Amino acid sequence: MTSVLQPQKESASGTYTFASRPRAVQNRSKYREPAPEQNEGQVQYGNIMYDRRVVRGNTYAQHVLPVTAQPDPVELQRLQEARRRTTARKRAKEQFRPRTPEPVEGRKHIDVQTELYLEELSDKIEESSVECQTDAFLDKPATPLFIPAKTGKDVATQIEEGELFDFDIEVKPVLEVLVGKTIEQALLEVMEEEELANLRAQQRAFEELRNAELVEVQRLEEQERRHREEKERRIKQQREILRLEKETAEKIAARAFAQHYLADLLPSVYTSLRDHGYFYDPVERDVETGFLPWLMTEVKNTLEKRSLGRTVLDMLIRDVVEKRLDAFQQMELKSPRLT
Repeated sequence: MTSVLQPQKESASGTYTFASRPRAVQNRSKYREPAPEQNEGQVQYGNIMYDRRVVRGNTYAQHVLPVTAQPDPVELQRLQEARRRTTARKRAKEQFRPRTPEPVEGRKHIDVQTELYLEELSDKIEESSVECQTDAFLDKPATPLFIPAKTGKDVATQIEEGELFDFDIEVKPVLEVLVGKTIEQALLEVMEEEELANLRAQQRAFEELRNAELVEVQRLEEQERRHREEKERRIKQQREILRLEKETAEKIAARAFAQHYLADLLPSVYTSLRDHGYFYDPVERDVETGFLPWLMTEVKNTLEKRSLGRTVLDMLIRDVVEKRLDAFQQMELKSPRLT
């Protein structure tokens, strides 16, 4: 049950009062209806892709309609109607706005000062010193709770049983909605479970097929790898065989060239070596390198010994002659004295 406020006339004391009248509750919809003032003259679009307010293309360029494009007459009529309503609403607000009444004939409105006392304006500021004695600070009392003044009249309404609604009748659509929603939700859950089971079965089948394909791909890759390795090994062996054949051919050619080149070189080389003494008689070489140097050494030693003996003999002879010469000179010196 709701109460509707109704304005009443002013009382003798000048206080504005009102009274409420009881009224039965109306059945309201579940969702709020859009306000007609906001949606009048506007086109509701379900998809923004078809909304004319969405600019397409370059946003820097001015959006100009082509000359051949004609506006929709229904849309144009709606826009004009909405503009007309807006203008009428503004005009009504201007009319109901409180204004100053028009002056009587022979008078006009002017701006006047409404202060109680006139104030003289001057450049000098008036100053005065005032002293006062204040009392000691006291604790501020608690602020009382604000209780608004009671207005209006209290009205009571007696509601008998069964006057507003019948529970059995009113609860039926609610139960139908609850049961229907529950059954619908259950059916949706069952269908979702079946769909999930089908998806899992398809996923398992896809995984099995994918695993089989992966095994086949791995087998083919392994086979291709073995073929590639066998091919590389055969190519490597063939290259090694070609290298050995080329090396053998080069050796044979080098040997033939060396034999052809050394055919006339060996006699001249042997002759030159023989002339330079590289080919000799072992006995003659032994005599020359072994016997003759020893013989010369022995002869030299013998000659040195003989020379040494002769030198020693010459020294002895010289010493004897010198001694005898000294003795003879001494005798010659002594003999004149004796004479």
